[in-house]
Amino acid sequence: MSQAEGASSNQTGKSARIARQVVLPFGKSLEISIKSIKVRFFRSMITVASLVLAVAFLSFILTGANVAAGLLRSGEPQLRLALVEAGYDLPSLPPPGVAPQDEAGKLSASPKERWIVILSLLVCTVGIVNAQLMAVTERFREIGTMKCLGALDRFILRLFLLEAGMQGLVGAFIGAILGVVVGLLVGLVRFGLAAAANLSPLDVLATLGISVAVGAGLSLLGVVYPAAVAARMRPIEAMRAQE
Repeated sequence: MSQAEGASSNQTGKSARIARQVVLPFGKSLEISIKSIKVRFFRSMITVASLVLAVAFLSFILTGANVAAGLLRSGEPQLRLALVEAGYDLPSLPPPGVAPQDEAGKLSASPKERWIVILSLLVCTVGIVNAQLMAVTERFREIGTMKCLGALDRFILRLFLLEAGMQGLVGAFIGAILGVVVGLLVGLVRFGLAAAANLSPLDVLATLGISVAVGAGLSLLGVVYPAAVAARMRPIEAMRAQE
């Protein structure tokens, strides 16, 4: 047999082995992730609850800023006075040449509120990382079994990312809705029906979108390191660690 024929035979053998590999579809990965969340439902709910609280606080602060901006855009002196009495840093009268809409565009959360939001999101991220690391520790044998059956690193990584993504979306959506509702109720108590009358639906949708995106992003960010640890784990190490 010539060298060319030998190389061709090797290539044919490799192609045949590649063709015989079993690749699980995305739907099967999603099904396994959902079953894993059901098995560890209460542990998953603890992670989701921390995310709900952090996102709800973010959504509450954004909704409060939207309510204040809507009242300021109305241009009514009584509402401006109510905002000043509520603690918003506004001049008693708008500067010459400045429309209420332009002044409302500069209204935002105070630096103190922004720092509190950032700290709450950081604490939430640390909690997610800790919970996911514990989940990896509990699933050593499961990860080792899947690796022994031929699961690739990217498959293990995909499972953890899918689980974190689903938990993040659910938690962020619940937290965003909760924050908007509470923020609107607080606005109604402080400013009356004018808070809802002058609130822009586009601002509410933007707040929901930002809150959900931030919550889902934090959930995925918190699972990157634990998922990488699980994906790089050798099968023999995973099986031995559970004994």
